[in-house]
Amino acid sequence: MVKESKEFNFEQDEKIIKRERKEEDDQEVNMYFVHYKGWKQTWDEWITEDRVLKYTESNRQKQKQLQEMNARLKTSRTPTRESTEPRGRKRYRDSDIERQRAEEETRRTEFKLIMPETLKGILVDDWENITKNRLVLNIPGEYTVDRILDEYKNQYPVKDDVLDEFIKGIRLYFNKTLGSLLLYRNEYDQYTELCTNKEPSSIYGAEHLLRLFVEMPNLLAQASIDAETQNELKSRFEDFLNYMQEHEKDYFLNDYQTKA
Repeated sequence: MVKESKEFNFEQDEKIIKRERKEEDDQEVNMYFVHYKGWKQTWDEWITEDRVLKYTESNRQKQKQLQEMNARLKTSRTPTRESTEPRGRKRYRDSDIERQRAEEETRRTEFKLIMPETLKGILVDDWENITKNRLVLNIPGEYTVDRILDEYKNQYPVKDDVLDEFIKGIRLYFNKTLGSLLLYRNEYDQYTELCTNKEPSSIYGAEHLLRLFVEMPNLLAQASIDAETQNELKSRFEDFLNYMQEHEKDYFLNDYQTKA
């Protein structure tokens, strides 16, 4: 966000890590590498001046909404009980936990998914509709997660075992994490009602699938994945996100209703 002036003076909620002159569309432009306060490093990005919002009350409100959405999407952690271990052993264990967390954070930083801008906007609108307007998505819709994954797979006519495993992995992650990680509080009643005897991927659609990719760096940080596999996954995930953007008008129907 930027205040009204001839120079681009960024507010305290953003931190400029780098500024460079780069070529874009055959002309030199100012580029800023920005870290957003309250957001993980995986959302750091290069932006041009036309991406900087003016300092207005409406843009301040949008900024607040983004920060609140990010806080909601953070993985909840169970409080730990007071330990009765001897001090020396506890200090060693705590040090080991901190080391593991640091390694996970490094993997999360390295595994950064580039999400198309329009999909980021959909995430924000989805958060606002559900948490602010107290609505829920009209489920099931025409395009379920299963259908979206099948259509993505079918665009490749040649059989590909790696692609099959990739699709199976997304479906598995979605079905296992929806109820514990991807829902907002006022969506749980709907989830309990709809998913008693069915897999979530056969009911839920693109909006909930998109939330999975916000959490994907956290999820993969907990798995032991070598660098080559990580790069392959990153490429495939971003290809899938671009596919969702290309079919945005079909998949994201913006069909919300008052909670029953």
